Amino acid sequence: MNVQFKTAEILLDALPFIKKFRGNRIVIKYGGSAQINPVLKEKFAQDIVLMYMLGIHPVIVHGGGKRITEMLEKMQIQSRFVDGHRVTSAEAMEVVEMVLSGEINKELAYFMSLNGVNAIGMSGKDSNLLVAQPKDGGKFGLTGEIVECHSEVIEALITGGLIPIISPISGDRRGNSYNINADDVACAVARAIKADKVIFLTDTQGVLDQEGKLLESIDVNQVEDLILQGVISGGMIPKIRSCVECLSAGVKKVHIIDGRVEHSLLLELFTSDGVGSEIIKC
Repeated sequence: MNVQFKTAEILLDALPFIKKFRGNRIVIKYGGSAQINPVLKEKFAQDIVLMYMLGIHPVIVHGGGKRITEMLEKMQIQSRFVDGHRVTSAEAMEVVEMVLSGEINKELAYFMSLNGVNAIGMSGKDSNLLVAQPKDGGKFGLTGEIVECHSEVIEALITGGLIPIISPISGDRRGNSYNINADDVACAVARAIKADKVIFLTDTQGVLDQEGKLLESIDVNQVEDLILQGVISGGMIPKIRSCVECLSAGVKKVHIIDGRVEHSLLLELFTSDGVGSEIIKC
């Protein structure tokens, strides 16, 4: 009986959040262990199904850097990083597109469909969703940056009751393909569809202070000071700055959560305590 009461308490705790988020558009950047570990993949799919059944409109943007590196090594194609960004040669770009748009994207869409929701896999090249140019004038080869986002196809999919799953590949007006940072794609899509939230699944608890404690809430005005203090460092810096850009463009709240925790999406959305760090604009 105690277990039944506990279950009822959990459901009642979730009720106001279910009401609050019903009809919301939530962009989810899917990567890290949640994308690789079979158990976490299953839990992620279940979370998305529940969100969808509760009337939330999830839009998924995925990465795939580890799988790309693995495939490039297997094919003996050289790959290097500068300032944390992959330098994408023309030879590497073929592999990047094959892995992201051909393998990971379609597998994820199919996996979602098997778990009870209709999902459509696409890349930024489909329906001219994303238009890109070389990043920093070509310093990183065919690694690009987004200059336009045309969200009509996403709007049509959401209206049709489908979940868009987007790989971070884009093109330019001359037919060239570009490898785009998935965090940047998530933010560009969120801005274009006027998303209510963006959630980044990572392999960290969130943003930690100098004592290793989780910073549960960060105001955008604190971000640059935290970077100067070294609290935010390394690969977290571009992610946080992407969060700030999302908020500046009208997204209400951005979350960085630990994708290694089972059902982390549900814990963040539907519990009073939540998990991870939220970045807000007061």
